[in-house]
Amino acid sequence: MSYVSPGKEYSRDSRYVTTRITAEGRDGYPAEPGRYRLVVSRACPWASRAVIVRRLLGLEQALPMAVAGPVHDEHSWTFGLDPGGRDPVLGIERLEEAYLALDPGYDRGITVPAIVDVTSGKVVTNDFPQLTLDLSLEWAPHHRAGAPALYPPALRPQIDAVNEVVYRDVNNGVYRAGFAGSQEAYTDAYERLFARLDWLSARLAGSRYLVGDTVTEADVRLFTTLVRFDAVYHGHFKCNRHKLSEMPVLWAYARDLFQTPGFGDTVDFDHIRRHYYLVHSDINPTGIVPEGPDLSGWTAPHGRTALGGRPFGDGSPPGPVAPEEAVPAGHTPLGA
Repeated sequence: MSYVSPGKEYSRDSRYVTTRITAEGRDGYPAEPGRYRLVVSRACPWASRAVIVRRLLGLEQALPMAVAGPVHDEHSWTFGLDPGGRDPVLGIERLEEAYLALDPGYDRGITVPAIVDVTSGKVVTNDFPQLTLDLSLEWAPHHRAGAPALYPPALRPQIDAVNEVVYRDVNNGVYRAGFAGSQEAYTDAYERLFARLDWLSARLAGSRYLVGDTVTEADVRLFTTLVRFDAVYHGHFKCNRHKLSEMPVLWAYARDLFQTPGFGDTVDFDHIRRHYYLVHSDINPTGIVPEGPDLSGWTAPHGRTALGGRPFGDGSPPGPVAPEEAVPAGHTPLGA
């Protein structure tokens, strides 16, 4: 598969399916427990946001999850992790089938996360920025007792402002560097990325979380990039001024979140490495997957509790991961 356009900047296809699942069902899709299936890959940072938010809010029973394998071809993500290579609920081998059920002429990205209506087999939405906000707001009646407020009204303007610059310079910035088609495009992305990481380091030096004194949507969105940084972005995407583990504030912040229930227990480093190094054949034509980095540092003390804050505010941590959703042993330093 090819992602690099020689001589050009990387441009993400943002033509998403923007139908929304809402409490009142104004687009025809009410938030009903058991009606939908959240399709993700643990390799994908955008899908990982939804996995984390779903777990923090306790929506595992209301919104069941399908996990695609870590690699895909030009057609689609596949369900090779399931017996027979088919999702046991949707009955499909490729996520592409759910997009074509929505529109036989669908010509946009076959992306995760995607929410599929189980009855019709059609994708309802893959609009990942809105999806996690709707899990917080529209699915609120189905949250677990003690679910944290990830998008509290008083902090939304600040959260939105932080999310905007983090997406532009960091979340998407690593891709702009990795898939740059010219030296100039790469240098611009590289400089903007590390300038923003410096800005984040300064912001987090005296604050445990990005906005307020609890975990919010902003922390979820930054975490999914940071947790992939040393494993793939530093080398594979040439984001190599420093490793995350060489940026003291951000490294401690990332470890703090990783050790918070709902974050690290969703991360599959094996899937992350295999996805980036196998799928992006234009920038890694040999298909060699690195063995490193050493993951043991993720469970080292972080020292961030001295800054105060309570990760779940007046709520509580999520319970243990259901066995069927646990990251395999050896794919994570947690309990390995």
